[in-house]
Amino acid sequence: MQPASDFDRIVSNIAIWHDYNREVKAELYSTCLATGFGTYLVDPILLQPEAFDEMVGWGPVAGIVLTNSNHHRAAAQFAQQFSIPIFAHPETFPNGQSDQLTLVTDGDEICDGLRVIGIAGGPLGEIVLHYAVDGGTLIVGDALINFEPYGFAFLPAKYCLNQKHMRCSLRKLLVCKAKRILFAHGAPILTAARERLRDLLNSGST
Repeated sequence: MQPASDFDRIVSNIAIWHDYNREVKAELYSTCLATGFGTYLVDPILLQPEAFDEMVGWGPVAGIVLTNSNHHRAAAQFAQQFSIPIFAHPETFPNGQSDQLTLVTDGDEICDGLRVIGIAGGPLGEIVLHYAVDGGTLIVGDALINFEPYGFAFLPAKYCLNQKHMRCSLRKLLVCKAKRILFAHGAPILTAARERLRDLLNSGST
């Protein structure tokens, strides 16, 4: 997969970049989140060096976060380049095959304000990140998607370990302040995200 050519800045401290992967036949989205403790790359794919340098700016790159076992993507390359840890649920690397792996589970904090929420029933190792600053941001692995023909929807059952269990687990997100939701697959929701999530969960639609 060739590096993506550009990025979109969502707010001053959050950017996304994406590109189509022919092997998996899907658009892959990645997130760059700048915090007071450094910048974190979530489910990163490669990005052209000039665009990457502009996106990250002068802040140090502190870590990589993978939201499930399907999202290894370019994590190893970035981890080696910046000598930084990869944060992931134990099931994301079931054989522990990363020397730079830092395990996280439900309720852990990667840094102050950046919390891990475990989502059972989705793909192996599925987590959501909640960053409480600036109205709140949820960064989702695969449990929620936002692309055609599905729109904003649950991950289809054929890709889940147990979709019913996943839907129940996603209700934990409703206690989070969340103005926006960012996805590993699909365009971001930038306003009233918690309200839209509540409506989806209450509708039971797929």
